[in-house]
Amino acid sequence: MAQKRMKKILVTGAVGQIGSELTMELRKRYGNDNVLATGRKTKPSKMLLNSGPFEFIDIIIKETVEKVVDEYDIDTIYNMAAILSAVGEEKPLLCWNVNINGMYNILEIAHEREMTRVFVPSSIAVFGPETPQDNTPQETVLKPKTMYGVTKVCGELLGDYYFKRFNLDIRGVRYPGIISSETLPGGGTTDYAVEIFYEAIKNKKYTCFVKEDTVLPMMYMPDCIKGTIDLMDTDISKLKHHCDFNLTAMSFSVGKLVDEIKKHIPEFTCNYKPDFRQAIADSWPRSIDDSAAREEWGWKPEYNLPTMTKDMLDKLSNKLSLGR
Repeated sequence: MAQKRMKKILVTGAVGQIGSELTMELRKRYGNDNVLATGRKTKPSKMLLNSGPFEFIDIIIKETVEKVVDEYDIDTIYNMAAILSAVGEEKPLLCWNVNINGMYNILEIAHEREMTRVFVPSSIAVFGPETPQDNTPQETVLKPKTMYGVTKVCGELLGDYYFKRFNLDIRGVRYPGIISSETLPGGGTTDYAVEIFYEAIKNKKYTCFVKEDTVLPMMYMPDCIKGTIDLMDTDISKLKHHCDFNLTAMSFSVGKLVDEIKKHIPEFTCNYKPDFRQAIADSWPRSIDDSAAREEWGWKPEYNLPTMTKDMLDKLSNKLSLGR
């Protein structure tokens, strides 16, 4: 599979939590004009809009994607557009249309134009209650109980099919919960791990929608962006896996996160009022084994719970113009 010179990068879902920061880092690395940011209807931030090209598309409508791919001479796609777990349970048909039919359009366009590389993220949502919940292995049972998880399993299989059938270089990781100081999350089960920081700074209290002892794999956004680009930059000859790398940085309970925040904001309190997202969280792993990513492309996170907590509070305090 010959490597071709990268022309232009397309990021779908560029207004989302991961996509917005990924776009800025890609522009920093490869040049503002070489990275096209796209979204469906959400207005982009001034930073995103002013730093490089932006277009509205709908990945469910293939023609809207083809138009910008051809106009901007796109050669590499990061398909970050997705409906996440909590929203997916409320709107399962929309979740399927975006995450599967939209992904199929992206892969077809990339295959038809012989693109260099495609990134399509998966998630720990591919796992289910039958999966070992501690140190979940790379190869294991995939029987999710959410529409989001179902679409991500299908996405992994579809990506592997395009790799084997058409030699399309498609890559992906199973993201854990992602914590960011820049963009609010968009309807996922791990949203509490971001919301809690905002409420700790603004109101010194938070009501969490999962239980205190709920433990899930997590990652700080700088590590998420680094891991994503590092995988895409790895020579394909080093990869045994392609669309389904386990990826994590830390695992902690909500209670442990609260304790860490209280080291900086002693008066902070947290109450617990579990909702439908508790059942989703309970079906996911507490920790996962990402040794395949470490061995095949040198994955190594830089942040743990204490360093992430301090950095989040510092950045959000400045962002919200509130001192601690």
